[in-house]
Amino acid sequence: MGTKPRATDGQQSFLGEAPMKPLIKPNDKPHYHGHRERLRERYAVAGPDAFADYEFLELLLFRSIPRADTKPIAKALLARFGSLAEVLGAPLHLLQEVQGVGPAVALDLKLIAAAGQRMARSEIKGRQILSSWSQVVAYCRAAMAFEPREQFRILFLDKKNALIADEVQQTGTVDHTPVYPREVVRRALELSASALILAHNHPSGDPTPSRADIEMTKTIIDTAKPLGIAVHDHVIIGKNGHVSMKGLQLI
Repeated sequence: MGTKPRATDGQQSFLGEAPMKPLIKPNDKPHYHGHRERLRERYAVAGPDAFADYEFLELLLFRSIPRADTKPIAKALLARFGSLAEVLGAPLHLLQEVQGVGPAVALDLKLIAAAGQRMARSEIKGRQILSSWSQVVAYCRAAMAFEPREQFRILFLDKKNALIADEVQQTGTVDHTPVYPREVVRRALELSASALILAHNHPSGDPTPSRADIEMTKTIIDTAKPLGIAVHDHVIIGKNGHVSMKGLQLI
């Protein structure tokens, strides 16, 4: 018996089929590599305002997801949560429910959100708060607007209305936070604060103050005033805006 000749690339092989050739050459880069380079170049030239939310989110995901196309992941995150701010404000466990987002990616997104909060806080630290009101609101929005549960936050001010401390006193449910006026005043005395700005969020998105919000605020004012502690305002933060009780002449 003679030896069968081996099939070459130009010959037929088993059952008459030609050998399959790889669709992608080993040295070819995936299509998204060029896309990433183009996005980076656009950002360098045009800056962030030239980007749609999904494109900006793609850029953020590049370092967290180095070997995959981040566009569908960015679009899936926005479809789930609604906006870039809501993506960054979403809890870790909900972020991980989006396909392609693992624990490390979710944590990176939360770190970006935390960095934004710290930047906003640095804008008001050591400044005369009442003359930097827009920065105060921006900070409260960054810190609270997309929290899934209500938080009651207090900004403690000195005699010059500069920020001494910023603390979350209570965290409650989706529609209620227990607040104890005596604890608010006790903490103000511990910090030698002369004034307070109160803030809390409404996870429902509607910042309209409830009757309970108004009554609680008036109780804190009545408790603090005899001790020389002023309450400048109570700001309620929603996903799409905020309300100042002082601005509404409710206090």
